[in-house]
Parts: sequence; structure tokens; C-alpha cells
Amino acid sequence: MSTSIDTPRIDRGQYVLAAVLVVVGAFTVYDATSLSVGFADPVGPRVFPYVVGSILALLGVLLALATARGSLPEPEGGEDVDLTQSPDWVTVAKLVGVLAFTIATVGLLGWALTGAILFAGAAWALGSRTLIRDVLVGLVLAVGSWYGFYVGLGIPLAPGVLDGIL
Repeated sequence: MSTSIDTPRIDRGQYVLAAVLVVVGAFTVYDATSLSVGFADPVGPRVFPYVVGSILALLGVLLALATARGSLPEPEGGEDVDLTQSPDWVTVAKLVGVLAFTIATVGLLGWALTGAILFAGAAWALGSRTLIRDVLVGLVLAVGSWYGFYVGLGIPLAPGVLDGIL
């Protein structure tokens, strides 16, 4: 069976994305109705979820309309990747192991240390061979982000064994 060049292609993926946007937007608006509103704030905490949910739903409807009118995404030009080679599962396994270690130890060691280990471990898994530099850079980034969350945003991250030092 041959297909004609003039036959329009239906992009089901775009319709699925449009439906997900509408559902997430509608749920966000619905969930915002359950927020309690204080007397002191005339705008209230509902405004932001109402706006975000409405925009998501509107974008979903517009995407469905554009898809129905024949608007299709441009096919990806490709990257500089050799598709004949198999995936590097060893690297993926190393990254999963480093992430699992981080998840398992963040409560005990705290973010500052596990963040440094996460950075150094990910750099090692991706091919870096400068362990000392990676640990130092990871430590600076993790401690900096710990202080950024704790001081800047008021969100305490787990200090772990460094409780009282940080």
C-alpha cells in the first residue's frame, strides 16, 4: 500500500501533549480552590495557581488547534551522534549508582557532603580523572547551594554530620 505525499500526517504526540497540558492546567485551577485565603492578603494565594493553570489549559487548547490545522513540528536535524553504536550502559549504571548513594546518604551526611560526592561522582562517571579538583568544586557548589537555600530562601537543607559547623 503506497501513501500519497498529499496525505496529511496526524501527529498524535502533539494531541497527547495538548491533552496533558489541559488536564494539568484544569487540575491546577481546581486544586487552587482548596487553598485557604487569609483576610490580610487581598490577592490571596490562589492567584498564581489560577494564572498558571489557566495558561497551561489555554496553551493545550491552542496546541490542539494548531495541530488540527496541520502545524507540525520540524523534524530534528540530528546531533553529532553515531546511532550505530550501542548506548554506554556502564556510564548510565555509574550515574544511577552515584544518584542512589546521594539519595541514601543525604539524611546522614547532609547536603554539603553528599552534594560534593554527587558532583565528583557524576564527573567521574562522565570521564573526569581529576578527583581532587572535582571534590573541591563539588564542595564549593554544595556548600554554596546549602547557604543559598538556608540563608537566601529560608529553606533548611539537611546539615548531617556538619550540623553546628555550617
